[in-house]
Amino acid sequence: MSEYLVLIYESESDWGNASEEVGGKIMTEHNDFMAKNGAAMRGGNALHPTSSATSLRRDPSGKLLVTDGAFAETKEALGGYYLIEAADLDEAIAIAAQVPARFGGVEVRPIRVFD
Repeated sequence: MSEYLVLIYESESDWGNASEEVGGKIMTEHNDFMAKNGAAMRGGNALHPTSSATSLRRDPSGKLLVTDGAFAETKEALGGYYLIEAADLDEAIAIAAQVPARFGGVEVRPIRVFD
């Protein structure tokens, strides 16, 4: 078995404009997803909006630069993730296809194991 990170990218503005009813329905869908795939779940969390992010970068001299906000502005932002275990990429994709991502999509990436 291998581990995969399922990254959830969605439009923050669509989330911000969603009604309480829609938000509640999506949370129910996430709870249902976790219950259905409990054996594969290794972790997961939702993230605060990119407006709460702090980016750290080093300039060419090595000086640390700290700025408010996400590193890149994009139409869709990383809003959460699930860490899952699956036999192979096909199984990971089958699980990830069930993730509610009404305002965007998901990305599946294998976890690299170092010997």
